[in-house]
Amino acid sequence: MLLRYFYNEKLAHASYLVGCQKTGEAIIVDPARDLEPYFEVAKKEGMQIKAAVETHIHADYVSGARELGEVHQAKLYLSGEGGEEWGYQYVERIEHELLFNGDQFNIGYLIFEVMHTPGHTPESISLLLTDRGGNADLPMGIFSGDFVFVGDIGRPDLLESALGQEGSTLANAKAMFNSLATFKQLPDYLQVWPAHGAGSACGKALGAVPSSTVGYEKAFNWALSITDEDAFCKELLADQPEPPTYFKVMKEVNRKGPALLKDLKKPQEIKSAQKMIELLNQNLQIIDTRQSSEFQKKHIEHTINIPYYKSFPNWAGWLVDYERPLYLICDTSELENILHALNSVGIDQIAGYMDSQVVHSSDLFVLESYEDVTPSDIRVKVEKGEVHVLDVRQVSELKEGFIPHSQLIMLGTLAERLDELPTDKPILTQCRTGIRSNIAASILQANGIKNVLNLNGGIVHWQKEGLSTLKNKQNA
Repeated sequence: MLLRYFYNEKLAHASYLVGCQKTGEAIIVDPARDLEPYFEVAKKEGMQIKAAVETHIHADYVSGARELGEVHQAKLYLSGEGGEEWGYQYVERIEHELLFNGDQFNIGYLIFEVMHTPGHTPESISLLLTDRGGNADLPMGIFSGDFVFVGDIGRPDLLESALGQEGSTLANAKAMFNSLATFKQLPDYLQVWPAHGAGSACGKALGAVPSSTVGYEKAFNWALSITDEDAFCKELLADQPEPPTYFKVMKEVNRKGPALLKDLKKPQEIKSAQKMIELLNQNLQIIDTRQSSEFQKKHIEHTINIPYYKSFPNWAGWLVDYERPLYLICDTSELENILHALNSVGIDQIAGYMDSQVVHSSDLFVLESYEDVTPSDIRVKVEKGEVHVLDVRQVSELKEGFIPHSQLIMLGTLAERLDELPTDKPILTQCRTGIRSNIAASILQANGIKNVLNLNGGIVHWQKEGLSTLKNKQNA
């Protein structure tokens, strides 16, 4: 048997290529939209990708299942659980099989057994893998999707918090409790292969190692240690991070079927500053992907900075309007990677791009800047109330401490809540380390709030300098 692990750090997404070496057939478990890495490995290993299987309809990235089925003629194995509302709507013309609890299917001599494990979503399934090619008659591991992670489990609230299905959270939490009871009956030696790692918003405390075992999770996963259903539900629902707004979009995209990559229009290069100014005058959305240290010093008026770094697709999904064309200011050597990252969360309407060097080479633009300040620079003004501190972290992060008299507006919701900010004093943007707060500063300036400062190093730097913070309550 061949097992290969693929991990997208920007999405904290894990997927797998599983192959039968006796027959040369392979299947992808929870495929990403970018299929090239799987085909490269399959070719190198002498495998043919014959199928793909999904553990559920994903909400945090665009699945590659439709692309595999329609373009590459792979057979799709998809959950039939959860009722018609959770059915896939694009599979009529694709060879596929709907899976239910207890079903089995094979890829060569590999046997996949289906467990219905609702809780994260109603249709969620997990897959026990047995390698009959090696004469094994017992499973060696379980592909757990968003059911059981390393050190955590899938959140049950997305249907309500992201999709608006009132009352579904508690029902899903109870379903998760029952699914875990089934998981606990599995033998300790089984390997656990989840669909996400640390940084995913599909749970609240995912571990950073790629895999685990059933026995290890029984011993150390907080969720498997609680035996009372009410206590379990209360703990599961506490401190869940704010669900990204794009999760609702992704769920619909993956249910109805994403656009095929070959059908996406390539963005046009904008070479003239005058053309970019015309676009700016049309109030179009323009994202500058340079690092914040560059953007701070000089950027075009009305542009928003989402630096191309680890969390780029997550914040793009939060902040980009999916219904409107998007324009980019970027280092053109990074353009293909940036497009891949945007496409991975379904941002497909990318109309044009301009090389970031044009920002420096033309005197036609109205340019802006904002200042980075250290805690020692700004402490006295904060204490005197001469600046307004805007904290853009998650509510759950307040337990780490927060600056007295700060206002909490989570970054992903900031653009919709600008009218809650004062206009009579400078605004100091602040997060944990200074990355999100730079994005916040750009949102403020792009929307006409010009007198902005950014706290270098965030509250971590503030606390290292021994400055006072409050804990366990919100002073806002």
